[in-house]
Amino acid sequence: MIRKFKPEDTEGVVASWRSASELAHPFLTETFLEKEDHDLRNAYLALAETWVCEADGRVVGFIAMIENVIGGLFIDPHYHGRGFGRALVDRALAEKGPLEVEVFRDNAIGRRFYQAYGFQRQSVSLHEPSGQVTILMTFTPASGEEGASVSSTAKPPSAP
Repeated sequence: MIRKFKPEDTEGVVASWRSASELAHPFLTETFLEKEDHDLRNAYLALAETWVCEADGRVVGFIAMIENVIGGLFIDPHYHGRGFGRALVDRALAEKGPLEVEVFRDNAIGRRFYQAYGFQRQSVSLHEPSGQVTILMTFTPASGEEGASVSSTAKPPSAP
């Protein structure tokens, strides 16, 4: 089930983010992750339009949108490969139209997911807070298509 984020979802969102980040971002320092944990709880969720996905009666992932930019897409790794990432991006695409995302270059899980979905690489830049390289990717669906190019084996990402 996909639904709008509610404040009582915060712990589930943070848990999904943390477990997915630890898997997809082993190159990030613990100090950086602790700061992001704080910022997610105290700033990012208030600034973004966020949808959560539930399974087994709990929040297992989310997508946070700032206009048409995916600020974060994270799925608990125990639920990877089940279509939750695709469903969340499909929802964002239906609500927002063409999408953008920045993904860490070294995040193979995220890059593979977005490429399978049909996102195209646009540019590369430095994410100064982490010192990591990011790739800007965009997705513009063909008329009448929403995520049709995603394979069912795509792994959900953890984008910066």
